[in-house]
Amino acid sequence: MKVSLNSKFIDGSYGGGMKFANYLRDYLEKSGVSVVNNLSDDNIDIILHISPFPFISKSSSYSFFDAFIYKLKHPNVVIIQRVNECDERKGSGHINKLLVKASKYSDFVVFIASWLKPLLENQGMALDKSYRIILNGADEKCFNLMEKKFWDKKEKLKIITHHWSNNYMKGHDVYQKLDGLLNDKEFSEKFDFTYIGNIPKNLVYKNSKILSPISGIELANEIKKHHIYLTATRNEPAGMHHVEGALCGLPILYINSGALSEYCGGFGLEFNIENFEEKLYEIRRNYDFWVDRIKNYNNTAKKMSAEYLNLFIDLYENRGRFYKKVKAKCFKIWYYKIYLIIYYFFWKVIKKI
Repeated sequence: MKVSLNSKFIDGSYGGGMKFANYLRDYLEKSGVSVVNNLSDDNIDIILHISPFPFISKSSSYSFFDAFIYKLKHPNVVIIQRVNECDERKGSGHINKLLVKASKYSDFVVFIASWLKPLLENQGMALDKSYRIILNGADEKCFNLMEKKFWDKKEKLKIITHHWSNNYMKGHDVYQKLDGLLNDKEFSEKFDFTYIGNIPKNLVYKNSKILSPISGIELANEIKKHHIYLTATRNEPAGMHHVEGALCGLPILYINSGALSEYCGGFGLEFNIENFEEKLYEIRRNYDFWVDRIKNYNNTAKKMSAEYLNLFIDLYENRGRFYKKVKAKCFKIWYYKIYLIIYYFFWKVIKKI
């Protein structure tokens, strides 16, 4: 079986989508699956859209139109669209429409969290076709309990979060509130806060430790120095940051938004902006209880990748039901190529506005 992932493979500090692509590629190859990130070969069986929009994503290697043109020539290929984004995440106004558009040229849809399904359905995504929910998982070779030292009740309770994106909606209203609370001497004697990653321009943190983006073992080792993982990101499609924190043994303090309750529920406390300080003290009091819970957190990359592999095998063995009865006539192929060029031009114009 040969699988094509529409992603460039970039090492180092990057967003969750790239971590997903790199790990899935490695897992599939170790399982005997041939993996490419282009459409040059004539024997591709499965195409997985990690992000089908190269005109707005630097990490994509081809678009959903490119994949559909390939299917016109190779009707047995199965195209899977992975939905891992939405407008609500960044306050944009075009992503959902593109996701709905791309789904029309796909055979199967994977959502990385349950809440995305009704969101996209309500905006026009027809799911008479098959779909599956597969949760994100982080690399347990890096993010694990090895050499983790838990809070001894003597030192400060150390809180941490990390984000690649510098978007304000990653939770900076809450992180700023925590930074303000640390102005108080009594509070700062009990807590401290570390933020790893990029922050919005002109945003100042006076009482928090700000670190540049790091990844892999270096990131895991830094997370393990802390005791509580905080995430206040809004409308997160799923996220990887809180998964990495949980696998490192940190109970999670999470805001009720997007996929966070699905990923974090039962492994920490939910809060809102009004009761944040109250919940912070509560998770401090019940730290041992939540540590016992977090030790059973199992959203690993291995578990996630096994689910994708099982899906690929199932679709490969039943690919006949996805056969497109469309002849790859020259005019049909050129029609979609021209359509693709128009889309590229359209989004380049939009980005300049």
